[in-house]
Amino acid sequence: MVAAPCARRLARRSRSALVAALTVLLLQTLLVWNFTSLDAGEEQRGGREKRDRGGEQRGQPQRRGPAAPHGKAMDGYFSHRPKEKMRTDSNNENSVPKDFETIDNSNFAPRTQRQKHQSELVKKPLSKQKEHLRKKLEEERMKENLLLGKNSNEVVQFSDHLGKNSSNSNNLKEIDRFPTQHLLQKLEISSPELKYEQPPKCEVTGKEAISAMSRAKSQQCRQEIADVYCQHKLGKLMPEQVTRFCALEGKANNNVQWDEDSVEYMPANPVRIAFVLVVHGRASRQLQRMFKAIYHKDHFYYIHVDKRSNYLHRQVLQFASQYPNVRVTSWRMATIWGGASLLTTYLQTMKDLMEMSDWPWDFFINLSAADYPIRTNDQLVAFLSRYRDMNFLKSHGRDNARFIRKQGLDRLFLECDTHMWRLGDRKIPEGITVDGGSDWFLLNRKFVEYVTFSNDDLVTKMKRFYSYTLLPAESFFHTVLENSPFCDSMVDNNLRITNWNRKLGCKCQYKHIVDWCGCSPNDFKPADFHRFQTARPTFFARKFEAVVNQEIIGQLDYYLYGNYPPGTPGLRSYWENVYEEPDGLGALSDVALTMFHSFSRLGLRRAESSFHAAGDNSCRYYPMGHPVSIHLYFLADRFQGFLIRHHATNLAVSKLETLETWVMPKKVFKIASPPSDFGRLQFSEIGTEWDAKERLFRNFGGLLGPTDEPVGMQKWGKGPNVTVTVIWVDPINVIAATYDILIESSAEFTHYKPPLNLPLRPGVWTIKILHHWVQVAETKFLVTPLTFSNQQPIKQEEAIKLHSGPPKNAYMEQSFQGLNPVLNIPVSAARADQARRNAALLGARLDAWVDSLVSSVWSAVDICSVGPTACPVLQGCAQTAWSSLSPDPKSELGPVKPDGRLR
Repeated sequence: MVAAPCARRLARRSRSALVAALTVLLLQTLLVWNFTSLDAGEEQRGGREKRDRGGEQRGQPQRRGPAAPHGKAMDGYFSHRPKEKMRTDSNNENSVPKDFETIDNSNFAPRTQRQKHQSELVKKPLSKQKEHLRKKLEEERMKENLLLGKNSNEVVQFSDHLGKNSSNSNNLKEIDRFPTQHLLQKLEISSPELKYEQPPKCEVTGKEAISAMSRAKSQQCRQEIADVYCQHKLGKLMPEQVTRFCALEGKANNNVQWDEDSVEYMPANPVRIAFVLVVHGRASRQLQRMFKAIYHKDHFYYIHVDKRSNYLHRQVLQFASQYPNVRVTSWRMATIWGGASLLTTYLQTMKDLMEMSDWPWDFFINLSAADYPIRTNDQLVAFLSRYRDMNFLKSHGRDNARFIRKQGLDRLFLECDTHMWRLGDRKIPEGITVDGGSDWFLLNRKFVEYVTFSNDDLVTKMKRFYSYTLLPAESFFHTVLENSPFCDSMVDNNLRITNWNRKLGCKCQYKHIVDWCGCSPNDFKPADFHRFQTARPTFFARKFEAVVNQEIIGQLDYYLYGNYPPGTPGLRSYWENVYEEPDGLGALSDVALTMFHSFSRLGLRRAESSFHAAGDNSCRYYPMGHPVSIHLYFLADRFQGFLIRHHATNLAVSKLETLETWVMPKKVFKIASPPSDFGRLQFSEIGTEWDAKERLFRNFGGLLGPTDEPVGMQKWGKGPNVTVTVIWVDPINVIAATYDILIESSAEFTHYKPPLNLPLRPGVWTIKILHHWVQVAETKFLVTPLTFSNQQPIKQEEAIKLHSGPPKNAYMEQSFQGLNPVLNIPVSAARADQARRNAALLGARLDAWVDSLVSSVWSAVDICSVGPTACPVLQGCAQTAWSSLSPDPKSELGPVKPDGRLR
């Protein structure tokens, strides 16, 4: 009776001591930054660091300083240095990395916890001391669980998150996104409290299911996870045996040939195609251009627009109404990368098409807005008419077991909360051959009918199996076809060219929506055009993005259909909408809303300064309301700025007019004068939403606010290995961060996100790039003050909190104040006092401060009138070359021509 309480007390004391020791070490890991990938022999040479260029992950700096200028020691200065090792470019047909076996897909941090203000922990082998403590802690926990009668599976084991040495396809150390608080919480013995609509029907012990439930946002999703997990645990979810109906021993081996002259021998009964377009985003003009290229009056076009893409849905409804052979799904789904919802979408569109008795189609083809034809419709019809009994899918290759592991087919997944959750392992059903590859295919009507309406054992069980599968559209149709009575109709070719570049496209960029590591194809560029001129039977290519490169789309268009007449406007221009009034203000961030209002005011001031005459108010305006629409504007594949359509009252006639303002970013990157002999740096830019695959910032224009986390990017020419120092200076000359980057001879880009404490001080920041402590270049970026908070005018308490910079001016735990005199960056008390006064501004004075900052890095190029105007010299927008209302013949859809085409 006495021994049990004593044992409990001893267990608790042992656990507390070990928890405290491990906590101290973990906090030291978070606070004292530790660097990896140092050059061999660094200790003997005094240490030049070899870093991994690449991801947006926060590198862990080593607390050591570079050589001071002129050999002087720099006491108290510790350089914070990222890992910046760039992989050189390189160039199979599915969406997971080829080197998937080196990817750790095991650990996923809670999505609900934000880590802006905490340092992050690098997944690296624990030191011997930490490893010993970890093992001791686990032993004590197991002993205590036995004493207290607890099940060791009640929590996700701490060791599973910290004891694995994982690396991604770029040989980068993965950054574990657990905030400090979460790390401390995971040292506790008790399970997290999860709320359900109904208690789970079994004990949820699997660590992946527990992890998924801890990260799920909604109670309904947690309930679904628990229910599916329990069904699977009880053996009621997955089929164990499936009937195979194929008489072939192996896979069908059908070879098809392409004859360039086949179009001249069009059969008397050519096939008719159902094009199924599954689209999302806001690139309506690119979609319309692609639709224009594939349209023919003899075919059918069925369009599904993602449930979240309301602007695109409105545009599609508008142009679809012009053509009797174009329809839009009456239902919409939110399809996510890798999600089961995409397969559901395809199966539903197939069912819809089968039920359209007035659409006698022969083939089903799926396309996205990022596809484009590389041969004409007539050529495609001639080819398919020759092989009308075939089904065209691209398979992964020969190693089926490896494909199953790589694709995660032996894992159980569930889609909810627009996320694919991994819940545990499962077995592949016996009796069938599982296959897969690309989720872009061409299927004949007989097979589509079979997949849609058959109730046989194969189709029924495969639909259930693939309802809980990652990337199901990449395997479902392959597996059903190869095991069905139609197995002899498979052609291992989906008639497409996909621009895979694994070293750039496999960045595990989808981990925020799927518990797996995936890949995405790169966009084609003009240098890739030769790849389309092939003798193989290929008719489509992907991916294309006009915001990345429109020239290649133009080349293909002209190659297929010839040049537009001389003088055709808009051929080198591209416009893409980012906001439309029906979207609602909630579609805009406070940063964007603040900036777009300021852009509108800049445009009105330009109208007044350019067109106003003394004593005449006809070209003077007062801003009214929120922006009506916003477009990105590109010319010759270069970002030219924003086009803001907005309302304003004309002061001469007191009438409301609608105007459009074009604002363009000023050049802020400057090479040092006089230029140094260091010539490798070509460009530097600061922004957010860095796309490591396409090597650009998706936040075009770099609109940043106080709570954003900027990334510094540099573009390099070839040359010898060099080390540069990067200095971040805030608007009052506080040095916020400094780090060194080793640039290898083959490097083209480097990028790094310093872990700055937030909020950032509003104003114009300066980034200095030094080589041997001599400045070689600098660039600037704006952190705008906010005039809105949650789309409402900001209140003073919020303004002071957001506009005063970080507490104690400390962007990091270490201070770089000693560098100010070395770098000749004076600290001004007057500037600091002005910044404090600015932080409290509201209303018109806040607007004036914002406008003064915005005008220092942006300029209003032009302004035009959308409709009637009292300003006699104001040009109509439709008559300009730049407005979103300018003529754009390449994307505009008109009446069907006599040959049945639009292009």
